[in-house]
Amino acid sequence: MEKTTQLYEGKAKKVYATADPNLCVVSYKDDATAFNGLKKGTIVGKGVVNNRMTNMMMRLLEKQGVPTHFVEELSDRETLVKKVKIVALEVIIRNVSAGSFAKRYGVEEGIVFDEPTIEFSYKNDDLGDPLLNEYHALALKLATKDEIAVIKKYAFKVNEVLKEYFLKLGVRLIDFKLEFGRLTDGTIVLADEISPDTCRFWDAKTGEKLDKDRFRRDMGGVEDAYKEIFKRVITGE
Repeated sequence: MEKTTQLYEGKAKKVYATADPNLCVVSYKDDATAFNGLKKGTIVGKGVVNNRMTNMMMRLLEKQGVPTHFVEELSDRETLVKKVKIVALEVIIRNVSAGSFAKRYGVEEGIVFDEPTIEFSYKNDDLGDPLLNEYHALALKLATKDEIAVIKKYAFKVNEVLKEYFLKLGVRLIDFKLEFGRLTDGTIVLADEISPDTCRFWDAKTGEKLDKDRFRRDMGGVEDAYKEIFKRVITGE
């Protein structure tokens, strides 16, 4: 399936139309941003890692009953997906305190929660993606009550599947961000990506960070961290 007009360019991806109005091509870039675009850089090879890893995760989740936008991997950097209208809710699942959660509530990183938490933020760069609750989402007409229930059900299922999957690779899934979209018939499906850009991965033994935090915090070894998590996913060990 060949791409035609560019429909959108985000911080990490470009989206193109195809001859089929219900299908798009997503192209992954090596560009990296943090802090709502205030910090910019390049992580060499990131686009390949994020594309291929996302596709593997989407295939895994489809088998576990979570519908996704994934159709077919076209190349190392490009994937054919179902065209969706993204729900303007970013969904964050947290298993362990880290990042903005630790900062916001004045707790140390690494506290394991008794059960996972869920947060919503309003997907709006101009406003800095502010946190909101279900009532706000309904008031802003970002999603219906039924859609929010479906999104929560899928988000917790994704966590359940991926937590177990990554632990077998010697990796703890600390937290992650998901985005969902509506197909033309209104069906809610998982969209966007699942990668070191959108997840916090810590080595189960050493606690070493294997994700975008290395870029955010100027820790160095960013490319190596992406390669390491990708190697574990590809080899299954």
